[in-house]
Amino acid sequence: MRILVDRRKSASCLSIALFVALVIVCLRPSIAAQISPASPTKSPTAKAAASLPTSSPGTNAHELTHADVEEFFDLLIKDQLAREDIAGATIGIVKDGQILFAKGYGYADVEKEIPVTADASLFRIGSISKLITWTAAMQLVEQKKLSLDEDVNTYLDFKIPPAFGKPITLRNLMTHSAGFEDTWHDLGVADAQQLIPLETYVKTHMPRRIYPPGEVSAYSNYGATLTGYLVQRISGKAFEEYANENIFRPLGMDRTTFVQPPPGDLAPLVSKGYGLASAPAGRFEYMTLFPAGSVSASANDMCNFMIAHLQDGQFKGARILSPETARLMHSRIVIFDDRMNSWAYGFYEESTNGHRIIGHGGDLQRFHSDLHLILDANTGFFVSYNSKGNGDLGLDRQRLLQMFMDRYFPAASPEPNTPSKSVGQGPGSDPDVAGMYMASRRWESSVLKLTALFPAPNGQVEVTVDPDNIVRIDGFEDAAGQAIKFRRIGKRLYEDAESHERAGFRRGWDGKMQMQVGEADEVFIRVNAWQSKSLSYFVLITGLAVIVLTLISWPVAAFLRKHYARPLNSSAAERALSAVVHVVCVAFCVLFFGWFAVFYFGLQDFVRIMMGLGHWIIVLGIVGIFCLLGTILLWWKTAQSWRGTAVSLSVKAHATAVALACAGLLWFALMWNLMNFNLHY
Repeated sequence: MRILVDRRKSASCLSIALFVALVIVCLRPSIAAQISPASPTKSPTAKAAASLPTSSPGTNAHELTHADVEEFFDLLIKDQLAREDIAGATIGIVKDGQILFAKGYGYADVEKEIPVTADASLFRIGSISKLITWTAAMQLVEQKKLSLDEDVNTYLDFKIPPAFGKPITLRNLMTHSAGFEDTWHDLGVADAQQLIPLETYVKTHMPRRIYPPGEVSAYSNYGATLTGYLVQRISGKAFEEYANENIFRPLGMDRTTFVQPPPGDLAPLVSKGYGLASAPAGRFEYMTLFPAGSVSASANDMCNFMIAHLQDGQFKGARILSPETARLMHSRIVIFDDRMNSWAYGFYEESTNGHRIIGHGGDLQRFHSDLHLILDANTGFFVSYNSKGNGDLGLDRQRLLQMFMDRYFPAASPEPNTPSKSVGQGPGSDPDVAGMYMASRRWESSVLKLTALFPAPNGQVEVTVDPDNIVRIDGFEDAAGQAIKFRRIGKRLYEDAESHERAGFRRGWDGKMQMQVGEADEVFIRVNAWQSKSLSYFVLITGLAVIVLTLISWPVAAFLRKHYARPLNSSAAERALSAVVHVVCVAFCVLFFGWFAVFYFGLQDFVRIMMGLGHWIIVLGIVGIFCLLGTILLWWKTAQSWRGTAVSLSVKAHATAVALACAGLLWFALMWNLMNFNLHY
């Protein structure tokens, strides 16, 4: 997915690595169900879709008219809002340089019963804001003030440190291939007074580079924000002022702004944002990386933006890009495999039904949006919701686009490379693709590295190959909740016969296998066995089980001894060893249960994580040091006990089991950065 704060459902699973173990130990399955990711067993739009007259792929398309489009969306969106507890949505469809259809659904303010309108309701479009930032950058490329292939350090008043022997270019930034790891620190703040100036942010919050430039697509909010700073530096104007003068004003986008909150007459037009429509509205979401995701806009304004791009940079006599620059911006840049969807300049491809589509998605905590340009049909499609709802809006939006395409632009014939029984139907054709993979968009140097243990497909993903050479990818399911069957159609290329979703594999710059499924905004990289989540979960669950049961048995044994009047006759050496065992167990419980509490409660509001994680990194990092020292002491005392006879065999065996459990938990904590002091997360 293409997201900014992105993935509330996925991000709420950040604590899953700790939580699975704690649930098993503490026997609390109800909480486990609360934060486990939902996998829909039925397409959320299937019920409404059944009521529509449809055109199957290969038959004549419905005529794209205002009346037919209104019938289509009225049924789908109204049903969806009611069923998924969503407050409101706004839709815009453009065709051949005109707004064909624009309409609001539901409420912009539930409490005041203010309805959503396409012309006056401002929705937060999240990472679709990046398309405006990329457009601004391409204007300066057109003016030869920026180069797509020059080292960006040439234009900056600070230096991005060298890495991998290659500079970062604007082309890398626009395809999310600069190689930055992900970061969350200060990405969002609680109020306008806490916003950090753009210049300060890019200089003080630079992520570590973990891939060579141009080799791996790893979605980066910092990369888009850095592009905004380049525009600000080169133009000599504040970025939001530049965008207003050179994009919004020429396109008549009078109800669009990067400013947070929107100023003047725009302020009362901003839709409230909701988790659920039945719950109170959330506060305005302030984004420090504002060139990457702060825009508030009406659907009508976004229609103007789409028209300009579909008409090679021109809108009603105003021109924001030359035809040559606009066509360049929409052209393919292949990073992974030219047989797969790839990047354009800032847009990503999401082609279907034989039509080339470029677009972008955007997600804050409460607003969720998509923009699609069907280039060969001169058609644009914008949708935005002001609530997360109780469904999966990421899947909903994908299905909504597919249903729109099947109705108005159905595939006239089977797509190229339709799987054939004669292609790759023998077992073992690509034996090197099986294994465990991890998303390229990830944290490496901070405590948030733990997200690699997300449930699939947001964390580690297992790829298996059946004897008949069908590839199954953990976490990728069809509308019925069944694992998608990817059949081989070429060397290291697989496709699902029903959805035509493709999965491609290749050897990366470091020799490791890489995988792309669907869009190009993220790839997966195979991990080593010692990095696999199965090993980590085993070590975590086993270790926590041993230390928790040890602590539970302590008061239970004392109670039983008192109840049956059987005093504990232990030697001084046994008492000393027992004391070390229990102190170390308490320290590890504080470390792991502490991190669970931080993530579980912190992720109820992302700002708590984005701004307030630092002091917990220090506090729990210090606890981790005590765990390390305690483990060393425990191993020393346990080794001493085995050399003498003062300690009984049962006490020795128990101390050894605890020492092994603590060593495993210490490995887990070091492996997943639970006890480092990196405040740049």
